[in-house]
Amino acid sequence: NLMLRYKVSMEVRKFLDENGFIDIETPMLTKSTPEGARDYLVPSRVHDGHFFALPQSPQLFKQLLMVAGYDRYYQIVKCFRDEDLRADRQPEFTQIDIETSFLDEQEIRDIFQDMIKRVFKNTINVDLGEFPVMTYADAMHLYGSDKPDLRVKLQFTEVTDVMTDVDFKVFSGAATMKGGRVVALCIPGAARETGGMSRGEIDGYTEFVKIYGAKGLAYIKVNELAKGRDGLQSPIVKNIHDAAIAEVLKRTGAKDGDLIFFGADKAKVVNDAIGALRIKIGHSEFGKKNGLFENAWRPLWVVDFPMFEYDDEAERYTATHHPFTAPKDGHEDWMVTAPEKCISKGYDMVLNGWEMGGGSVRIHRADVQQKVFDALKITPEEAQIKFGFLLDALQYGAPPHGGLAFGLDRIVTLMTGAESIRDVIAFPKTQRAQCLLTDAPSLVDEKQLKELHIRLRNPIEAAKVA
Repeated sequence: NLMLRYKVSMEVRKFLDENGFIDIETPMLTKSTPEGARDYLVPSRVHDGHFFALPQSPQLFKQLLMVAGYDRYYQIVKCFRDEDLRADRQPEFTQIDIETSFLDEQEIRDIFQDMIKRVFKNTINVDLGEFPVMTYADAMHLYGSDKPDLRVKLQFTEVTDVMTDVDFKVFSGAATMKGGRVVALCIPGAARETGGMSRGEIDGYTEFVKIYGAKGLAYIKVNELAKGRDGLQSPIVKNIHDAAIAEVLKRTGAKDGDLIFFGADKAKVVNDAIGALRIKIGHSEFGKKNGLFENAWRPLWVVDFPMFEYDDEAERYTATHHPFTAPKDGHEDWMVTAPEKCISKGYDMVLNGWEMGGGSVRIHRADVQQKVFDALKITPEEAQIKFGFLLDALQYGAPPHGGLAFGLDRIVTLMTGAESIRDVIAFPKTQRAQCLLTDAPSLVDEKQLKELHIRLRNPIEAAKVA
């Protein structure tokens, strides 16, 4: 795995060098900007009470390099995020970070699509083929995910509008609530008497979706379409009128022997739960036996992300990617009047359900940047404190620029079929963010803490250090 990782890095460097990109290092000790994930903080000995932050990304520095006239930059760089860990995350990870000036969205995507295709071909002899382009809205509508696994041949069917007046309150309640959604997921052949899903499997899936916040999993077995309502088997059919049943069967294209699962709740719960169910069924033994899963490489671009997401707890909008992503042309005014309508020039490269890389065209005008901060409720004073050096640079005139960053660890994990990115990293951390080899993080002695002007709340723990 480590040899393959080395080869991937070398192929990336060769491609970027041939295309005029130069490798420029950016600072590791930088400023904390509390947007997004938590920073790893480094106390300053020289400046009492002040802290550096380890970079989550070289985002601001690479934009400043564009302003300075270095129009093709890259770096294979360590980044750090103090966040809850899972299989595809580590506290420190390696990013292939790239930025370029004077190219539009399409041109940027074309260059780095070529790069990834070449890396796969020259390292594991895989032809990735075409990269279809899908909007964020379509991805969420059809798959409930902004990184759909296209190997699974199942799609959502939207039935929210069909369920507004049915007697089954789980459906009608979700269909009429603000932000609610009802979808159907038709599983071909799952209701057959032989070779279909067992009652135990269906019960297992009902428990599975509860992990994602769903309260349960309604279903209809299509035994014999020609018999109409009498040919359907389900505890919920009696509470759904004929017109709704007919429309569901028509939209899903269900045939005899098919099973239709339903998700009904807030849109996020439905997307998460039924999206996860789609993947689980596709990858199951039943899915593979019945042609619901294609063993192939299925890349795509997901584009046209919303600029903002609404945070119910904070009661304000947050940036979907980051605050420096440019809006689509003509969407600038919506940032103030209707932030939820504003679409960004953001794009993600997805492969087999994993986000390999993502980026955007950046904001290069100070007035547009200020509108974004206004939408995020970041005051001009706060913006100047956090991002003043970038805002000052934009005032002097910045070229149109954009870029993206690939997760090197994720790329190699996909190539090797490893279970986790830990399997392709030398000396990885555990899921509790510990290094078992060196016993880091560790306690330090009182003298070091005094030099850093730090006093622990729990001095008993500190006293354990010899």
